[in-house]
Amino acid sequence: MVYVTPGTAAAATPSRARVLWRPAAVGLAAALAGLGLAELTATWLAPGASPVLTVGALAIDIVPAEVKDLVIGLFGTADKIVLIVTIVLVLLVLAALAGILESRRPPFGRLLVVLIGGIALFAVLSRSSASTLDAVPAVVAMGGSAIALTLLTTRLPRPAPAVEPAGIVAPLEPNGPDRRRFLVYTGVTAGIGLLTLAGAQISAVGTRAADAARALFTLPAASVRQAAIPAGASLDVAGITPLITPNADFYRIDTALSVPRIDPTTWRLKITGMVENEVEIDFAELLALPLEESMTTLACVSNYVGGDLIGSATWLGYPIRELLARAKPQSGADMVLSRSQDGFTAGTPIEALTDGRNAILAVGMNGEPLPLEHGYPVRMVVPGLYGYVSATKWVIELKLTRFADEQGYWTPRGWSALGPVKLSSRIDVPRGGTSVPAGSVVIAGVAWSQHVGVSAVAVQIDNSPWQDATLADAISVDTWRQWAYTWTDAGIGNHSIKVRATDAANLVQTSATADVAPDGATGLHEVTVSVSA
Repeated sequence: MVYVTPGTAAAATPSRARVLWRPAAVGLAAALAGLGLAELTATWLAPGASPVLTVGALAIDIVPAEVKDLVIGLFGTADKIVLIVTIVLVLLVLAALAGILESRRPPFGRLLVVLIGGIALFAVLSRSSASTLDAVPAVVAMGGSAIALTLLTTRLPRPAPAVEPAGIVAPLEPNGPDRRRFLVYTGVTAGIGLLTLAGAQISAVGTRAADAARALFTLPAASVRQAAIPAGASLDVAGITPLITPNADFYRIDTALSVPRIDPTTWRLKITGMVENEVEIDFAELLALPLEESMTTLACVSNYVGGDLIGSATWLGYPIRELLARAKPQSGADMVLSRSQDGFTAGTPIEALTDGRNAILAVGMNGEPLPLEHGYPVRMVVPGLYGYVSATKWVIELKLTRFADEQGYWTPRGWSALGPVKLSSRIDVPRGGTSVPAGSVVIAGVAWSQHVGVSAVAVQIDNSPWQDATLADAISVDTWRQWAYTWTDAGIGNHSIKVRATDAANLVQTSATADVAPDGATGLHEVTVSVSA
């Protein structure tokens, strides 16, 4: 007992934070338990139906194009990690709120849990490929969290009476045994959640045994080899972008929060829609065809001027035009709607797949099987078009249709139906904001105009006249070209450097700036450097 004088009882009153932390902890523990059970259920019963990932996929579907551009601009290829972390943080805040509500106004805490679970359930069932089993993890998350919340709330320690009959003021803190039991119950529940989350991840690692099979898979030899790269195609400039982007460095922008894991022995590609003959081909049949090797530069429509969402690789695959010829497209078909295993779709002009360019179903990238995150076992590679209308990964269907009848995934979300890559150039060295020594400074970078080709690059220092840069030898019209310019009289001070390219059709890169939406950014890349003695 604590003896106090009249007027000092208020000092014994716990602060609001001290009153709320326990029910908030209850909500967090209940959420961890439900989420852990759901993730474990998804791993064993419905791979790809993780509540967190499906809610994230729904967020990608409904987010405005401006928000998508902002996130990619800020975080680049880490955008998916940022989205998942954001969803988890929001979930934890709502879980704490549910605990507080349940302790003060039952059953509103449980109703909030059901509402959150309902959102996850809607996210799962709204997918085009959803099955009944896919709903189970979300239901488990909802039920498990609600049950844990109810049980833990009934075990919240209750404070002793503030004033006893004899006038002695008792402490408002919970008594020792109640507090200890509460900590044990809450800790055990949270621990179960964390252990099941860890178990789900360990189980997921086990399901990735197929990844090892991919590594052991040997690509067949190309029937048509990529022409030898000219010796003059690569410039000896430190810091310049390499001609071929290593697989580990190749940009990745797509809608898949969880990389699809497809067993190549069960993979099938169907060609359907406006065709005289529907075609179906499996992976073994595809590999048995005369595969062709080609070097192609791919770019994302979200690439800002001077950005790095672009890369070049040597691809191995089979020409899409040959498979379309088997299917015999009907008159009036002007679009091929490709579909990914994860539900993504892209609308590609049929001309871009049949005009002789190296538009392929790729199975190899830089001499090895496609990495999982880049579309294993099969993806599309189409020179000259931004990826959102052509570069479908994990592709399983090609549907012949018309632009007037159907749309790809991004078109109804504010992006152009057609996505030809725009003429552009970039300064790699020196980097903006860096300091360089006075005298002779090498300026270098890359320029591209896929399926047209680059014929010239010019550099401007401050407001001086444009000066021609030296172009490396071209590999093909579908790959970028390196360029370099020697600034022989770099004077001390801050200087602005711009670059512009001219394509093979004598089109000069525009200086007019445009955002990435709806069909790609324009403008001249400019960097500022400091020249010191």
